[in-house]
Amino acid sequence: MTSSQEPHRIGPDTRLLVTGGSGFLGRHLMPAFASRGYRNVATFRSNQYDLTHEQDVERMLTAFQPEAIVHLAAVVGGIGANRMHPGSFFFKNLMMGALLLEHARRAGVRRFLSVGTICSYPKITPVPFREEDLWNGYPEETNAPYGLAKKMLLVQSQAYRQEYGMDAVNVLLVNLFGPGDNFDPETSHVIPALIRKCVEAAESGAASLPVWGTGKATREFLYVEDAARGIVSAAERLKDSEPVNIGAGREIPIRELAEKIAALSGFKGDLVWDPSQPDGQPRRCLDVTRAKRLLGWEATTALDDGLKRTIEWYRQNRPSPAKTEPTRA
Repeated sequence: MTSSQEPHRIGPDTRLLVTGGSGFLGRHLMPAFASRGYRNVATFRSNQYDLTHEQDVERMLTAFQPEAIVHLAAVVGGIGANRMHPGSFFFKNLMMGALLLEHARRAGVRRFLSVGTICSYPKITPVPFREEDLWNGYPEETNAPYGLAKKMLLVQSQAYRQEYGMDAVNVLLVNLFGPGDNFDPETSHVIPALIRKCVEAAESGAASLPVWGTGKATREFLYVEDAARGIVSAAERLKDSEPVNIGAGREIPIRELAEKIAALSGFKGDLVWDPSQPDGQPRRCLDVTRAKRLLGWEATTALDDGLKRTIEWYRQNRPSPAKTEPTRA
C-alpha cells in the first residue's frame, strides 16, 4: 500500500506534458484539458523523441521542462498484433515507462500520471474487476507482455513515492473506442476492426463476414471522450499511487457487439464465427466504484450512441480508394 498525501495541485498555468498526445486518446485529451482552462499543455511525436532511448527522454525533458506529465504513449494493438509482436510490445512499453518516470524524477517533475491498461489484470479475475485483484494471477496470454510492461509502471510509481516522495499516480483504462480510432486491419482493436469490415461488407453486398473466435467472450468499452474527462479528473484529484479503474462498468458479449455494429453499419449478411481463432480473456468488466468516489467521474456516453458517432466518423474520414493512373503510350 502507498501512503496518501495531498497531490501537487495542477491548474491552468501548470506546464503540462502529454506523451502520446497525437495518438487516438491524446487527440481527445488535449482539448479536454483546454476546456478546463489549461493554457500550457504540450505534446510531441515519436519521430521527434523516441522514449525508448534514454538520450531522447533527457532531451525532451530539457526542451519542455514540464511540471507535470500525463503518460499515454504506448505501443498497442489487437489480439493479432500482440501475438505477432510480443517482444517488441513488452520492450518498448517497459522502456518508455521506466525511462520517463526515472528522468522525470531527476528533472524535478512534480506530478506524474501513468495511464495503464485493463490488460494488466489476471486472465481469471472475478467480475467486475476490482483494483485489489490486480496481483492475483497472470494476465491473459495473448496480451500478457504488453499488460505486464504497463503494470511495471504501477510498481515503479509506488516505489518512487515510497523512496523519493514522488507524486506518481495511476489509472487503468478499459478498451476505448470513438472517432479517430485506429482502423488499420493489422493493428486495430475489435470495435474499429468490426466497423471497417461491416461497412465494407455492406457496401460490397457481401453475403457473409468472417469474425474471429466464438463470440462468447465479453468486453467492456469506454467512449474516448469519457476517458479523456476521467484522465483530467485523475490528474487533478488522485492522492496516492494505488490504481483506479477508468471504465464504463458494463460488459457486452463480442457476438452481441458484432451484431450491433453490423446492424448500425447496414450489413445484412451473416456473421461467420471462426472458433479456431482465440477469444482472448473470457470476460472483462471493471468495478468503477473507486473512480466515482475519488474522481467524481463516471461514463455518460451510451454504447449505441458512441458506435453511431464512430461509424459516421469512419465513413467521412476513411482513405479514398487509390485512383488508377491512366496507361501512357
